[in-house]
Amino acid sequence: MSNPKTRSLRSKLHDIIYEADTPAGKMFDIILLFTIITSIILVMLESVDSIDKKYHDFLNNAEWVITILFSIEYIARIATVKQPLKYITSFYGIIDLLSTIPKYLSFMFTGSHALVALRALRLLRVFRILKLDRYLGASENLIKALKASRTKISIFLYAVLILAIILGTIMYIVEGPEHGFTNIPKSVYWCIVTMTTVGFGDITPQTPLGQFIAAIIMVTGYGIIAVPTGIVTAEITKKGDKKIHTNTQSCDHCSLENHRDDADFCYHCGEKLRK
Repeated sequence: MSNPKTRSLRSKLHDIIYEADTPAGKMFDIILLFTIITSIILVMLESVDSIDKKYHDFLNNAEWVITILFSIEYIARIATVKQPLKYITSFYGIIDLLSTIPKYLSFMFTGSHALVALRALRLLRVFRILKLDRYLGASENLIKALKASRTKISIFLYAVLILAIILGTIMYIVEGPEHGFTNIPKSVYWCIVTMTTVGFGDITPQTPLGQFIAAIIMVTGYGIIAVPTGIVTAEITKKGDKKIHTNTQSCDHCSLENHRDDADFCYHCGEKLRK
């Protein structure tokens, strides 16, 4: 049988590490946020040869200190949940691991420590730190809208790809290799670049007919860019009619967050939430 004091300590650590509802939990997340930013800045500075030559030892030692701190934090996250495997295999669990191991990998693979830039993904926790319901709700509505409109967007992109192949082939016939359209794949590439209004300028049509077709493609491109935005916006409007207020409370059984403010039980595993 587990010691009540041990269980109480683990419960307190869980609240500090996983939740931003308490002053201690918010302070932990803020310190973590600044540590992540500091780590990313150190890696960026280390990539500058003039700075690295002058401050290599300091940068290296500072990065090791931060790596050890992140290692302790990762172990603490595993130790304070009832189902460690849930956290380890979760999105944040994988990101936390990937942001911890690069410095250790540098012993075996030169330059792999630069992968600590992955720690930037941990900055997603800023939503927990801000503790603003409208931001949490907005991000949830956006995800739902993207999922709901994925079929429409897929069909739309498929139609755009077919149009790019047809127009690219036409430009290959009209312009020919002498104007840079040496083959159909390259012509399709030009069409996609033009249609998305990027316009690298590495290939340009020279004939009047080719320039006329290019003008049509460019104008069409503006309409094509607007369509996915309209699809997602329509879904957001539908989803946004019903506002659900959520918070940062984390279930200490399955580690899932974003529970309703009035929820007494976890929406995923049914475990009773601690108030």
